Amino acid sequence: MAILKYFLPTVCIALIFVTACKNRNEVIHESNNSVIASGKMPGVAIDNSETIHVVYGKSDSLLYSYSSDQGKTFSNPSLISVVPKLMAKAMRGPQIVATTDGLSVTACNTSGDIFSFVKNRSGNWLPTARVNDVDTVAKENLMALSSDGQIVFAVWLDLRNKHNQIFGSKSTDGGKTWSKNIFMYASPDTTVCECCKPSVQVKGKDVYVMFRNWLQGNRDLYLIHSSDGGFHFEQAEKLGNGNWALNGCPMDGGALTLDNDGNPRTVWNRKGTIYACNPGAEEERVGEGNSCTVELINGKNTYAWVNKGNVIVQSPDGVQKNLEKGELPIIKRINNDQIICIWQNDDQIHKAILSL
Repeated sequence: MAILKYFLPTVCIALIFVTACKNRNEVIHESNNSVIASGKMPGVAIDNSETIHVVYGKSDSLLYSYSSDQGKTFSNPSLISVVPKLMAKAMRGPQIVATTDGLSVTACNTSGDIFSFVKNRSGNWLPTARVNDVDTVAKENLMALSSDGQIVFAVWLDLRNKHNQIFGSKSTDGGKTWSKNIFMYASPDTTVCECCKPSVQVKGKDVYVMFRNWLQGNRDLYLIHSSDGGFHFEQAEKLGNGNWALNGCPMDGGALTLDNDGNPRTVWNRKGTIYACNPGAEEERVGEGNSCTVELINGKNTYAWVNKGNVIVQSPDGVQKNLEKGELPIIKRINNDQIICIWQNDDQIHKAILSL
């Protein structure tokens, strides 16, 4: 049986195994998680060498740390740049992806401009072109980033037409330059949900963007797809069968990933219940809570979310672990046997390594 476990003595592992066998849905409480750094709103990327890269904000400083030993230890923070009025709170924080040549980072200020930085093979951080081609249009500061080789795709909530719409930009050189901004979607009811972060995944010429819409009073998740590298997007598709009628914003955009065949897998919150859904299929309940995310391990979904202030990770076998207090978890695959979960709590960034 595949089961999540920490690097614990053999006896402890055996006890966890027995407990999970008795009740696969039982939540196992874990502790002794490490603090990576003091800061807010971490973004995480893992490159082909299994190096883990973390970017985050602290006041106006855009900071970076990495681990070259699969998350056991992290480097001291280094400064990427000082970004006056850097936004790093409430799902609004810097993003990072690994590219063929290095790393690409985006960060937004409170005025609504998205700045771009790259780390080249020499190890130096360099500022590059601004991502938004109209001044101060990303005022919600909600953005996402994805890469496939040298292709990097950024998406964000954009106010250039007075109402929040989904816009994006594409880089074909690892984040050094950015295309003319791409209009992706506008709600016929004036605006998309104004406080939920969108998601983006790119693989080859396929670009998928997930966002929370606002249609007829409902705050539901939608998916749009481009098969030509982002030049044209198909009609938006609602995810799941249910609706969330809400006169307000849940501040929870869910998460999106792609399987090995390039098919999207989604996870999101509706009325405090976490659902997983493949496009065109009925949603399936995962758990109770919010701030959910998903990662594929050996073709199967691994989830993380927050329930009653606790970070929960659920393995593909349905075994859940409680990783102490926290918010906004991110899980990333290190290899076929390990994942890392990184989250924020009390202005500190925590990490836990789990085996499968």
